[in-house]
Amino acid sequence: MSSIAMGRPTKPLGNDRLLFGIIMGVIAFWLFAQTTLNVAPDMQRDLGLDASMMNIAVAITALFSGIFIVVLGGLADRIGRVKVMQAGFFLNMLGSLLIATAPSGDLATVFLLTGRALQGLSAACIMPASLALVKTYWDGAARQRAVSLWSIGSWGGSGVCSLFGGMMAQNFGWRYIFFASIVVSLIGLAMIKGTPESKAETKADYKFDLAGLLTFMVAMVALQIVVTQGNKMGWTSPLIMGLSAVAVIFGTVFFRIESASTHGFVDFKLFKNSTFTGATLSNFLLNGVAGTLLVSLQLVQLGGSMTAQQAGALTLGYAVAIIAFIRVGEKLLQRFGSRKPMIWGCLITGLAIVLLLPSNLMLNDYKVMAMIAYTLFGVGLAFYATPSTDAALSSLPANQAGSGAGIYKMASSLGAAFGVAISAAIFTALSANPESVSWVAGVITFVGRQDNLAVREAAMIALMFNVFMVLVAIMSIMLTVPKAGAHSGKSRTLPASSIAPQ
Repeated sequence: MSSIAMGRPTKPLGNDRLLFGIIMGVIAFWLFAQTTLNVAPDMQRDLGLDASMMNIAVAITALFSGIFIVVLGGLADRIGRVKVMQAGFFLNMLGSLLIATAPSGDLATVFLLTGRALQGLSAACIMPASLALVKTYWDGAARQRAVSLWSIGSWGGSGVCSLFGGMMAQNFGWRYIFFASIVVSLIGLAMIKGTPESKAETKADYKFDLAGLLTFMVAMVALQIVVTQGNKMGWTSPLIMGLSAVAVIFGTVFFRIESASTHGFVDFKLFKNSTFTGATLSNFLLNGVAGTLLVSLQLVQLGGSMTAQQAGALTLGYAVAIIAFIRVGEKLLQRFGSRKPMIWGCLITGLAIVLLLPSNLMLNDYKVMAMIAYTLFGVGLAFYATPSTDAALSSLPANQAGSGAGIYKMASSLGAAFGVAISAAIFTALSANPESVSWVAGVITFVGRQDNLAVREAAMIALMFNVFMVLVAIMSIMLTVPKAGAHSGKSRTLPASSIAPQ
């Protein structure tokens, strides 16, 4: 079929087959790849990995998604969004196959890390390309419906992943999660087959930012290894010190390259806009509290002897709330502007984490607190999502909206990657060194079993770190987002690129 060279057909071509094919690609990441937040203990035990290596495996998917999402989004505009989305499906199938067939023992690390990295690349292909296709092939009310379903696939998938992963791991084994991901990708490929290609208008002077991409990737990977392996190898070990230096040097080189380039994939000039900076920073931090899920779910499994299925069941309220309230955030934006709903969302999310803090309780009491907390967690993120995205993008000129959206989405993925990695590192390090957190029991009385004190104390400290991130997010909003935006109190139709922040 002929290509849509300018990114918009003469007549909208969107249909439900294409839409649900796109959603298959979205949930391949948010539903299937993210199940590791809950099933990581089972995977670690079966594959014979240590906790620090498993932490890398959990975080590396979001890391690679964040590193490449802007570049691959731009590539999709040039060579074709359908092509890049199809490539994303194939990358997910290959990555899922490697994970599902990973042998226990020496090769487990290679299979698992490679598979998880490929899943991240898959997400970096699918997320921007799929949104661009929605914007191209749907108009008016049909586009709003398509974006809403895309958002439900994204946010809903992230809400259900812990429950789904636990059920699959308990009844079939965790490997079948990734076999199912392959089946979903095959269905998605079949459903988008035959879609006319869509490309954006190309610029004659376009140059691929290879130097920027490579320096950014080296800096981010080095930093990720330092965060996840520093405690195991020793913070002053030659390797960790060397990798820290690599992260700083390559990060500095990346900043200089991008600041001097007219073709850089990160336009640092956008950060001169304080509203965009504050919204993006708060987005990075609030996505970072995904570490809350990993820590709290591992707490009840490692400290409370619950199965992955039992732990995942506690998150049912999160799944329901985030799907039910995602459109409420849009209504709050239209009524109050961006600032208030963003702060309310952060406060509710922070309250949810505070409710997960008391690991000193008996398990049955903690489970009740956790069910309430996960529900509030979903409500808070739902309130925050759309107002935050709109604050970031509506503050920019139209000719910078594309670059701004790419950086905003990159902040989402990198926030999740580093938030999970840091939370996991704190939890793993402290639970493995009971002496380092023994003071907590001297301040707070831990009732019930005493043989799991280190795990309970470590979880409390790691969750406090997530509360701190929420507080910083609130500060960034209060300092940068105007009290009353130009659209405050007015009903408006949001652009397709700004409704789905994940």
